[in-house]
Amino acid sequence: MPRKPKRRCQYLPFAFSKFAWSIARVADAYKLKKQVRASKFSNTPSSKAIVGGNQGHSSRGIGQLSESSDEEVTADFIQADFAFFDPKPDDFHGVKILLQSYLDDLQWDINDFVELILAQTTVGTMVKIEDDEDDGIFAFVTALNLRRYKDCKCIMQLKNYLLKICQKNELLGKLKVLLEDQKDNVGLLVSQRVANLPLQLLPHLYDALFDEISWATEDEPTVELRKSYQFSYYLLVSRMYKKNTRSRKGSANSDEEDIIYIKPEDELFHKVCVWSFSFPLQTQQHAVHELRNYRLMGLVMAVEANQAPTFRQQLQSLIDES
Repeated sequence: MPRKPKRRCQYLPFAFSKFAWSIARVADAYKLKKQVRASKFSNTPSSKAIVGGNQGHSSRGIGQLSESSDEEVTADFIQADFAFFDPKPDDFHGVKILLQSYLDDLQWDINDFVELILAQTTVGTMVKIEDDEDDGIFAFVTALNLRRYKDCKCIMQLKNYLLKICQKNELLGKLKVLLEDQKDNVGLLVSQRVANLPLQLLPHLYDALFDEISWATEDEPTVELRKSYQFSYYLLVSRMYKKNTRSRKGSANSDEEDIIYIKPEDELFHKVCVWSFSFPLQTQQHAVHELRNYRLMGLVMAVEANQAPTFRQQLQSLIDES
């Protein structure tokens, strides 16, 4: 029996609120623009995304991919068939593009990091346009055991970076314990994607991740490998828009939230995390009108692994209700 049973779901178009949708469309838009321009698909009045999965996992949905400019974001629709794939060496360039700003402007061994992600085929999913000869990567998700890869240069650089940017003394000790713990397995959960990827894919993408982690604890060939996927915590490094302090005090616009999450699932992770901290980013994106009162910030979260079922249920509910 295949580990990933075939599933099909019919979605209605997903939409944010007007304000949040505008934020999501401009977030990391330059990455999407590069991907879309390389696509050989023509624009159509509507967009249908067929989401397939390796080993028979598939579903159907409607998605929107848009190009953008520095002046304004315009809604274009592209017909595209999306599919889930295991990582492979040919995915190197696409994954590297999505990771360019993962650690802000840090000069680090990103090539080594990408190779770690692609070498771990047991746990990890790539989202591509089905039958695309260019093998462009539109999203990926994985979880890397920090202890297993502790001697890799990129992981050491990542740990040093996180310790450096943690500005809360009360959390620095907790962060050190998480990064250096030899007893509990800590998984670095990395999820990157282009802007405007159909959000209906998210429950399936995270289901694939957590299912693969569960299966790996049973199916890996050695006891050591099986134990390496028995995570106690997940560590996430992401981004959000945080309202400026002065704007927070003097703004009369009650529709503006203090935090805008670029990725909707980050709000769910933030709610269930045991601790988190934000930090200013050196690299700031072009400030559009909707973001005039906000600053792009980094966000680090520690989530207990036993919160995964709750997260999966909440994510599915979020998409179903939207």
